[in-house]
Amino acid sequence: MKVKLIVEGGKMAPGPAIAQQLGPMGINLGKVIGDVNTATKGFAGMKVPVEIDVDGKTKTFTISVFSPPMAELIKKEVAIEKGSGEPHATKVGNIAFERLISIAETKMPNLLAKTLKSAVKLAVGSCVSLGILIDNKDPKEIEKDIDQGKYDKEIDGKITEVSEEKKAKLEKFFEVRKAKQERDKKALEEAKAAEEAAKVAAATAAGAAAPAAGTPAGEAKPTAGATDAKAVAAPGAKPAAGAKKEEPKKDSKKK
Repeated sequence: MKVKLIVEGGKMAPGPAIAQQLGPMGINLGKVIGDVNTATKGFAGMKVPVEIDVDGKTKTFTISVFSPPMAELIKKEVAIEKGSGEPHATKVGNIAFERLISIAETKMPNLLAKTLKSAVKLAVGSCVSLGILIDNKDPKEIEKDIDQGKYDKEIDGKITEVSEEKKAKLEKFFEVRKAKQERDKKALEEAKAAEEAAKVAAATAAGAAAPAAGTPAGEAKPTAGATDAKAVAAPGAKPAAGAKKEEPKKDSKKK
């Protein structure tokens, strides 16, 4: 029986998924977890694919650890825990093209890509979805540059090392970009808040100034249930309970 899992390097913990699969077979779960953590500790901070091959008869198992997904390797390279929530607008890192070549080369055995160039393009695609710049550029621009052969020298030569000077330039560029993103975000939030406040103020002012529907300006609308003292009773209407019947006035002058 083979059990496939994705675990955090060196930090696998007991859970219902593994317990339900291995528990009934009488396998020592504590030992499995300990061995997996030992085998994956080199991938701390990353999600790692693990396969556990279990022999139900002998109660033994073997563990196979595969390289982390390309996105995890890229996040590890730029020291971030997660990608951008708005990858097209907000960037969360800046990676050197050479490091993408290294990552693509590492993942080649697990990819369908037939050439390193194709594998690198897959890595660039991961940067698009994560919101990570490459050599200070948007990944979409890098894809075009690769197609135009601008990076053939680096790819064909499998250049994976980055000079300290280039690292410093990439870091400085991203610091400026990140600061601008934060300013733009704050300005947008303030603009939205001001717009909402203006709408509320306008609605309040309109409600206070507008007269009640059907009532001329300056004339109070009668209170519900109130009657006009001069109103004439409808023909046939009965007097209210307890009301005295008005006697006709006698003419004081008699002929």
